[in-house]
Amino acid sequence: MFDKLEEVEKRYEELTNMISDPEVISNQTEWQQLMKEHSSMQDIVAKYREYKKVKKQMEEAKEMMEDKELKELAEAEYYESKEKLPKIEEELKILLIPTDPNDDKSIICEIRAGAGGEEAALFAGTLFRMYSMYAEKNHWKIDVLNENETGLGGYKEISFMITGKGAYSRLKFESGVHRVQRVPDTESSGRIHTSTATVAVMPVAEDVEVDINPSDIKMEVFRASGAGGQHINKTSSAVRLIHEPTGIVVECQTERSQFQNREYAMKMLRSKLYEIEKEKQDRDIANTRKTQVGSGDRSEKIRTYNYPQGRITDHRIGMSIFQMENFLNGDIDEMVDNLIAADRAERLKGEEE
Repeated sequence: MFDKLEEVEKRYEELTNMISDPEVISNQTEWQQLMKEHSSMQDIVAKYREYKKVKKQMEEAKEMMEDKELKELAEAEYYESKEKLPKIEEELKILLIPTDPNDDKSIICEIRAGAGGEEAALFAGTLFRMYSMYAEKNHWKIDVLNENETGLGGYKEISFMITGKGAYSRLKFESGVHRVQRVPDTESSGRIHTSTATVAVMPVAEDVEVDINPSDIKMEVFRASGAGGQHINKTSSAVRLIHEPTGIVVECQTERSQFQNREYAMKMLRSKLYEIEKEKQDRDIANTRKTQVGSGDRSEKIRTYNYPQGRITDHRIGMSIFQMENFLNGDIDEMVDNLIAADRAERLKGEEE
């Protein structure tokens, strides 16, 4: 571990010199990449330097203990430093776990109604409301990109972007199948129904991360539409993009201008293509290590919302919360924190093996 830390510190010092070099600064793309790498190392280098300082203090105190006049004072410093070191070592192990390069990014989220007809569409609406309220609590911006509403106020599908630093780090484990067990408003006999909705969370990809050939994209324009006549335009402002090599189709129809809808549709397409590459890499990693919190596969049932019991259970970590109303009002941090902790523990275990 300490050889690795020495390498990290050496690289950090190299980067410190490079980002001050006028030649590097003149190339903004290179400079930004180096700044990002430099910034990502700051915490671990600071902690490693703290470790070395405490270890040095301990060694110096041990030498001072031989002096009768300083022995008592030196002993106190020695044992204090010795007590600190294991804690700092554990913190260093956690900091050495490779971070997800997408963690700071904004996200595009897609929610689709699954099994359960109108009740599944209503549940998709419930999930959208939950994530919207969570975004508000974190002071993140939310933009609806595309929606297909049903007559009762649910969604067959809805796509939206949450813009804010760290959005992906907090919401990436939401990808998968969410199951609801409740008595629908449409059910007269009071029977509990089980319905599902699928959530997909993708990091927003930057232009430089995905190279798209414009000739590979077919663009169609059409009039926006919505349930109850909402969002109907007299002009063809809605945009559909078809990426012919992959067959990916994205639509955006929530903005009034065709230009804005195309811009958002391109963000969606770029993020979907980026996600395909990311999934390939994740599968390669999963061949050697399966994460405890699951692969994020969209077909994986990750969570059950049981209304009669007022219980939300995440099946990946076996955790249940009995505060349904608060949870659906966006108070999901306890679950998110435990998912992140479980992932970190599993990755730490993988690093040690």
